[in-house]
Amino acid sequence: MMLTRTLIPLLVLAVLGVASASQAHPRGLYDTQREAEQRARELGCQGTHLNNGKWMPCSHEAELHKHLRHH
Repeated sequence: MMLTRTLIPLLVLAVLGVASASQAHPRGLYDTQREAEQRARELGCQGTHLNNGKWMPCSHEAELHKHLRHH
């Protein structure tokens, strides 16, 4: 019984953590081009590009991955 009381809260936190992490694209999807431009400056690349209706930093995805490997 004690194990169940301990595991349930941990499982809930794990599920919530996965849900919030899945909402933030690891490569950086942004609703606005301005946000993607800001991230591009932080990464050291230029430009932005669209991916499924969302904005991403760098002029194309290959360039983005190149810069992400260095950060």
